[in-house]
Amino acid sequence: MDKATWLDGEEQHVWRGFLRMNAWIYDELERDLRASTGLSLIEYGILVHLSEAHDQRMRMRMLADSVIVSKSRLSHQVARLERDGYVRREHCDDDRRGLWAVLTEKGSLLLDQAAPGHAACVRSLMFDKLTGEQVSQLSTIIAALDGDGTPPRG
Repeated sequence: MDKATWLDGEEQHVWRGFLRMNAWIYDELERDLRASTGLSLIEYGILVHLSEAHDQRMRMRMLADSVIVSKSRLSHQVARLERDGYVRREHCDDDRRGLWAVLTEKGSLLLDQAAPGHAACVRSLMFDKLTGEQVSQLSTIIAALDGDGTPPRG
């Protein structure tokens, strides 16, 4: 086994700061969405991705990849959204095991209600604290960390 290359002091500081900032932003967005709409951040993400998809529908496995959750977690979240009438599941005609998640009109209305406040929260937590140059630099950093050199989607 190769000897570990430990992080130096500056790298450790940056890494821990990144983890703290990421957790803080996630927690604040989650708290704000739950208070204003009853949705979790994951559920909001599901509605957003469905709203942007062709015919407002996505295969469940593609949706799981889009919102970066396991298939079982997605299934649980979609079941809750389905129970509340925001999403419905449909069987795929071309694949008997596959399911579509489909945004309902009620889900679209909830998203229309939630989006302005969510965008304002994102802006206040992040973009209002950065200059235009810093936003550009952060985009470049994210693209480098994302692996393929292109800015990440959604």
